[in-house]
Amino acid sequence: MALVEQYEEIVLQPQGRLDVMGGEALQQQWATLAPRRYKVWIIDLSRIEFIDSSGLVALVMGLKTATEMGTRLVLCGLRPSVRLIFEITQLDRAFAIFENYEAISRSFGRTQEVLLPA
Repeated sequence: MALVEQYEEIVLQPQGRLDVMGGEALQQQWATLAPRRYKVWIIDLSRIEFIDSSGLVALVMGLKTATEMGTRLVLCGLRPSVRLIFEITQLDRAFAIFENYEAISRSFGRTQEVLLPA
């Protein structure tokens, strides 16, 4: 999982499958991020090929943790198959979802781009 720190935010970029194992790895990340007090957690899902209920639970737990800390958690880069899962489960109503990182930057009024690791 790639991590990029910029401004008062962190970008997490999980890869492959967000299933039981990927979900556990993501939940471990929440524990390490919580004490750092970022204003925004950005989860770039552009490299996620598959997500199941375990992955969704991990994201919901992250949203809960972020909300309790006064941090904003946003998602970006959802592939069509992943976006469909969010729509079917209606989690697209719970999460702030952006097309890509640049859309998040525009939303927050920034003009600089952050280059994510390849």
